[in-house]
Amino acid sequence: MEKKRIRMTVAYDGTNYHGWQIQDNGITIESELNRCLTELLKEPIQVIGASRTDSGVHALGNVAVFDTLSRMPAGKIAYALNQRLPEDIRIQKSEEVPGDWHPRYCESRKTYEYRIYRGEFPQPVKRLYSYFTYHPLDVGRMREAAAYLEGEHDFRSFCQTGAQVRSTVRTLYALWVEEQGQDLVIRVCGNGFLYNMVRIIAGTLMEVGQGKREPESMRDILEAADRAAAGPTAPAHGLTLVRYEFL
Repeated sequence: MEKKRIRMTVAYDGTNYHGWQIQDNGITIESELNRCLTELLKEPIQVIGASRTDSGVHALGNVAVFDTLSRMPAGKIAYALNQRLPEDIRIQKSEEVPGDWHPRYCESRKTYEYRIYRGEFPQPVKRLYSYFTYHPLDVGRMREAAAYLEGEHDFRSFCQTGAQVRSTVRTLYALWVEEQGQDLVIRVCGNGFLYNMVRIIAGTLMEVGQGKREPESMRDILEAADRAAAGPTAPAHGLTLVRYEFL
């Protein structure tokens, strides 16, 4: 019997998990998928994730693949697996792909959203999915600053110190700052992201919005190629991976 490769689109609330990748110190999205797939298909399963989201980060559409000898139709796996998974993880789609298809080795674009709730007081129903601030934010200044980051750049200044990567050059196709009532959404689309990159961008843009930095300082931050030049890393719970597109 030949193995087949299954691709899954995975949505999850990251609040109760130590990120995507298997960790020794707690449960992760990957460990739950492996456990439930192994139980369902009666064979050892190890998924390969497209994006290793951090602890507390959410996703509407991360992607994972695995190989199986099971005769269960690919499209039915999503339905069966969702009966076993915790309610804060749900498969949105399952489909068969070529055996050599790998989510990390093909051209793609990812879109993240960082959501900020602006109010006099926190809003409890938003607390798990947006960062609260009572500081006024100048959206015009934030948009001006965001424009400096679009295109291909060395984003070393926006990468957490100690990350092991071959290159810190990435391309941002678009970086929007949108007002949605009291919510402010930073949406970024790119060909890939460094460790904590979106959260550092969000933290730096918020400093610009508060008047702590000038919009044009983004150019200097990029040129510095030094994490110390950028702003703080915004908290994880405001971040959601909203879309993964394979080109």
